[in-house]
Amino acid sequence: MPSKVSCLYLLTVVCWASALWYLSITRPTSTYVSQMSIPIRKTVKSNKNATFTNIRTRSLNPHAFEFVINEPKKCESITPFLVILISTNHKEFDARQAIRETWGDESTFTQIHILTIFLLGWNSDDVLNQMVEQESQIFHDIVVENFIDSYHNLTLKTMMGMRWVATFCPKAQYVMKTDSDIFVNMDNLIYKLLKPTTKPRRRYFTGYVINGGPIRDMRSKWYMPRDVYPDSKYPPFCSGTGYVFSADIAELIYKTSLHTRLLHLEDVYVGLCLRKLGIHPYQNSGFNHWKMAYSLCRYRRVITVHQISPEEMHRIWNDMSSKKHLRC
Repeated sequence: MPSKVSCLYLLTVVCWASALWYLSITRPTSTYVSQMSIPIRKTVKSNKNATFTNIRTRSLNPHAFEFVINEPKKCESITPFLVILISTNHKEFDARQAIRETWGDESTFTQIHILTIFLLGWNSDDVLNQMVEQESQIFHDIVVENFIDSYHNLTLKTMMGMRWVATFCPKAQYVMKTDSDIFVNMDNLIYKLLKPTTKPRRRYFTGYVINGGPIRDMRSKWYMPRDVYPDSKYPPFCSGTGYVFSADIAELIYKTSLHTRLLHLEDVYVGLCLRKLGIHPYQNSGFNHWKMAYSLCRYRRVITVHQISPEEMHRIWNDMSSKKHLRC
């Protein structure tokens, strides 16, 4: 018969074995832990934005770029009726100058204030950057952020424009976004579409509305990979060659973009943001996104015309300005 000491020893061994077995099944080994996908909460310092402070969710696209050329005081002493945002690149000085001297001339209308702002990114060529800086010092109408200026970053360029309006010109009534090869019939835009004597609209967006879907052909300029945008249809969007919206939408689109996956097709991306906001763009056939041969009467009926060279811009503007007395 076992002694009391032997029984006590055996009981102790059994207790320790039981305890070790229990711990082994309730606590994973270090090797197992290293393979688990466990989210680790990190302490992140608050990076408060002075303008957009009510975004409560984590940003998908924080737009972490800085203005390297800016005109923050353009709206300090005036409340613009219209801010024109023009997407351009460093080599298009002739196009910018043609716009300044024709339809983009801020002094054309004496009863309302119009601001013309050219949007650019940062170029890998320092000489071109210096030339744009000098141009900015002369004309004070250029805004640049430090993302690389490229076709695939056009969306960033437009979001920069939205950010600029929301931050530095929030009391403007309307905004137009267009490109540097567009001719704009300002009389039609101001007096027939926007009508300064009427009550300003809110949540208003108009242009040439396109209802289409992604192009899957890799050879196309507008190719959209399926893994980037899997749906077969885009939401309705306005051609990026020219669209107009009430200035309150600038901040709404910019904020929405912070939580919307970026697409390189700028106009499609704006359409995605509008859908999230529940804003449907209005169709306006006056916005042409194609080349149109010049005719005085034809150009009097439209708001925008695409693919206009600096030389054509001067010629069209001068002809239309000198023949305002003629009827069609």
